[in-house]
Amino acid sequence: MSISISIAAGAAGPSIAPSLAALSDPQPRLVDAAAMEYLLIEAVQTLRHSSFVADARAKKIEDEMIEAGLIPSPPPPQSRTKKDAQRDSVGAGSSAPGDDDDERLRARLEAIGLHVGANITERLCHDRDGFVDTLDIVKFVCKDIWSTCWDKQVDNLRTNHRGVYVLQDNSFKPITRISSWEGRIDATRRAKHYVAMSAGIIRGALTRLGLHGTVTPEINLPQCTFQVKIPKSS
Repeated sequence: MSISISIAAGAAGPSIAPSLAALSDPQPRLVDAAAMEYLLIEAVQTLRHSSFVADARAKKIEDEMIEAGLIPSPPPPQSRTKKDAQRDSVGAGSSAPGDDDDERLRARLEAIGLHVGANITERLCHDRDGFVDTLDIVKFVCKDIWSTCWDKQVDNLRTNHRGVYVLQDNSFKPITRISSWEGRIDATRRAKHYVAMSAGIIRGALTRLGLHGTVTPEINLPQCTFQVKIPKSS
């Protein structure tokens, strides 16, 4: 007695074993195109709130230790030295009280992007041949990484062939809808949060492929340009 199993598409049912063709070439799992945007919005808000909670907790512990005499009280703000004031005036930081918080938020977002970019790259390169050189890797980022994360390729790629690459997206998806009733300057400030994770994704992709460098975004809404600097040793 023999039992035959039909593998025709119309005859498949819950009790029928999947065909070998379906097992060898499974249907891809699709994700809502806007999922990345929703994730980024929630990530920015969640990490900002988390930073406030962490800072308040640290301040409470510090106050308790000062009250118990375990550590000295911090100097009053007006007692800052002239050297400290000069460092602020010429350094990368700014005098606005919330800038340090923004910088910590961007650093945390970039760290998340670093892991995301590395994992996406590992998945995309699973069945891919090795890369020829650094420019080949950068082109992979401009095409494959960009298409996977932001549904398009880079609009322009420039390089000086000395380790500096400029990736330009004329309408960068994470910041195309950003605006502010306070004006363009405030909108650009807000956009910096939303490109921090993107910069991390780019750096994570490069790192996973053996290139260790820096990624610096420059925003001119809705355009975003990423300057990638890779040491020659990489």
